[in-house]
Amino acid sequence: MQTQEACDLVKKRCVPCEGGIPKYSLAEAERQIENHPEWRISGEGQRIRRDWQAPNFRAAMQFFHLVAELAEAENHHPDLHLEGYRNVTIEIWTHAIGGLSENDFILAAKIDELGWE
Repeated sequence: MQTQEACDLVKKRCVPCEGGIPKYSLAEAERQIENHPEWRISGEGQRIRRDWQAPNFRAAMQFFHLVAELAEAENHHPDLHLEGYRNVTIEIWTHAIGGLSENDFILAAKIDELGWE
């Protein structure tokens, strides 16, 4: 696995995965996450996660809509969580392999490009 900068990842597209590819090891994930400072490894090294606090419920829902449009375009779908009406969490992992792949970091970089804070 080659560690890639977020600016390089946003130029790529997620590749459909039906399994059969190796998931990133914890060491590989830790190397790659260094280029995504707002994200952290979660799920015992099998997922990446980022948290936001929206100004209000409507803004949180608008952000989910933006992420949903991006996820559909990339055909890679994150887990979206809303707690307390404005605490947003996104978890990304490649479900078909039960862990992390390049697709997850591509999607994270593209979510960051949405510029939502």
